[in-house]
Amino acid sequence: MSDQHSISGERTFLSIRLHQGTVTGNMLTFYLCCYAAIMLATFVPQTQPFLLGEVLKLDPSRQGVVSGNLNFWGEIVIILTVGFWGSLSDRVGRRFVTAIGFLLAAAGICLYGVAREVSGLLLARVVYSAGIASISTMMITLMADYVANASRGKATGLLGIMNGLGAMTAALFLLKLPAMFKAGGMDAEAAAFATYSIMAGVTAALALLMFFGLRKGVTHQHEERIPILRQLQEGLVEARRPVIALAYAASFVARGNLAVVGTFFTLWATLYGTSELGMTAADALAKGGAVVAISYGASLLSAPVFGILADRINRISALAITLTISAVGYSSTFFVENPFSMGAIIALILIGMAEVGCIITSGVLIAEHAPDRLRGSVVGVFTLTGAIGILIASVVGGYLFDHWLKSGPFVFFGLISFAVLLWALVLRRAPDTAAHAA
Repeated sequence: MSDQHSISGERTFLSIRLHQGTVTGNMLTFYLCCYAAIMLATFVPQTQPFLLGEVLKLDPSRQGVVSGNLNFWGEIVIILTVGFWGSLSDRVGRRFVTAIGFLLAAAGICLYGVAREVSGLLLARVVYSAGIASISTMMITLMADYVANASRGKATGLLGIMNGLGAMTAALFLLKLPAMFKAGGMDAEAAAFATYSIMAGVTAALALLMFFGLRKGVTHQHEERIPILRQLQEGLVEARRPVIALAYAASFVARGNLAVVGTFFTLWATLYGTSELGMTAADALAKGGAVVAISYGASLLSAPVFGILADRINRISALAITLTISAVGYSSTFFVENPFSMGAIIALILIGMAEVGCIITSGVLIAEHAPDRLRGSVVGVFTLTGAIGILIASVVGGYLFDHWLKSGPFVFFGLISFAVLLWALVLRRAPDTAAHAA
């Protein structure tokens, strides 16, 4: 694929307008980064049930809490390190920090393959999460560096497609690796080592591709860096505005949704497959991955619909529609016992739609209502509330999974979605809010 140029000489990529100095190779590498990041973020938490059940032989009554705790501490590492990676990239360059992120992720994945105790999994998750934090931070930064503001929407849409394809690759293929290796004669430990070693090697190779494919040099930022505590204070003060507070709550739901599906569905499928269907954990994981892939497919196909919806109708109404889908999809799992049943598949289709819908509509809402002078602070708190959603989904979801229902984490977020939906409907009917959002 060769670079394209507009009449004015401006460089473009698939009709996306680029900043000076950015070439097709940089954009291809950037979108490979987007694809790989979600592939890895899907692969690691969703293969954990195989490790917990067949390698560590953890009692099923503990696996929900352990999975939730691993996710919790991984998110803590991400929260604590994203600022560091952003600052470091300003000094040493984006490609270096992106490559370091993939190398750390590779090291963490390698440690997963040799972990034989929960403490080993925790160490692996911490190292891996530090790498994911670096990659995620650079994805946002590279978008700003490479793409002209007029084309950010189109570029973000393509990013979403690559994310969806990465998640489906993990669900449809990578989650089958343990079962494939066991079918070839390996025991559980050998299958785990082979699975994670291969993925560590692939991830290390991606680090090299990032280093040589991304743009060289340091992009100097002239914007003032606001201290984190000041950003937090300013962003929280803005929460006195009802629509901003609603957007924060929607971010909580959107990111928490991702944590619930990523952490607990394959665990549910693995435990059900082994206890009720007589399957091995590896086979149950592979079958669960196929079901999850349907959810990711629903996300991929519905993303453009929600993007158009958010531009065509009242933004609070668009958010309310996605929250309705979320509440119905998650709450309906209360009636599901078999995670492989048609009822579970229908629920996951709705959940997949709700995930991407909440992310898109809440992001558009905060972009519309955040004041220009405080945009960075408001978006910072918006991101933080999403991280808190992941933390609470991990801890509360793990407890409910072990002590109530296997669908407990899903039902919990269905109730939260319903509560935020009621809030959105109240604000939609408020005269001042409706007039501003119309």
